[in-house]
Amino acid sequence: MEETSIAGNATTKTPSSAVSLASEATASSVETARTMVDVERVDFCYGTSKALHDINLQIPEKRVTAFIGPSGCGKSTLLRCFNRMNDLIDQAKVTAGEIRIFGMNINASEVDVTGLRKQVGMVFQKSNPFPKSIYENIAYGLRIAGVRDRRVIDETVETSLAGAALWDEVKDRLHESALGLSGGQQQRLCIARAIACQPEIILMDEPCSALDPIATAKVEELIYLLKERFTIIIVTHNMQQATRCSDFTAFFYLGRLIEFDRTEKIFSHPAQKHTEDYISGRFG
Repeated sequence: MEETSIAGNATTKTPSSAVSLASEATASSVETARTMVDVERVDFCYGTSKALHDINLQIPEKRVTAFIGPSGCGKSTLLRCFNRMNDLIDQAKVTAGEIRIFGMNINASEVDVTGLRKQVGMVFQKSNPFPKSIYENIAYGLRIAGVRDRRVIDETVETSLAGAALWDEVKDRLHESALGLSGGQQQRLCIARAIACQPEIILMDEPCSALDPIATAKVEELIYLLKERFTIIIVTHNMQQATRCSDFTAFFYLGRLIEFDRTEKIFSHPAQKHTEDYISGRFG
């Protein structure tokens, strides 16, 4: 992929609402990083209802990018576009623009969606371990991919659980039901399951919303460690979590990208008044 500057790559228009928004949202960081996900002029509709308007965004490789904004602003919709999970919803589709991952338009007709989802893993808001053993939760994806070598599976189970900071807690109970784990452990198991197939990108849709503060802290520490190996995109309503976890933050409102920049800049000196109003709690 080409080396791409994060600077000046996001634009927005004024929505038809009582709130006057700035005409441009920019990422003013001077850092240059390789672009992993390139979103260009994307519109997305659920039937006749437009959920995303003219989204332009470049997400850097091996960084954590947080999507923030009030409920219904389009952040989860955009996240699910990246592995085409929205394909499972009737009449939901990208109606304009392109999303490129690895330089490829992921909505092109020749794209293997199953292959795409192996490269773009996802962790959902509510932990969803399979009703199987801890071991089989990790091994399942490998077997689906055709891996039959027990040694390879054993090694991958261990390295994936270790990578999710869970191995020491479960190594003596691998063949017990995953449903017996605590909520925080179940979410880390789902992260381990996602990384077992070695994706390039991990999508996280509010992964800590159902967790207590201790479990949340463990997942956040894990996110910080995983960005050395993976590109991570996280949707969160918790702005403190965005400041703790992410390198870059994108603020969405009414289906539009309002501002995108380094996280410390967004939360200390936002360029757009609407961003300032949101992060200061004036609305949302």
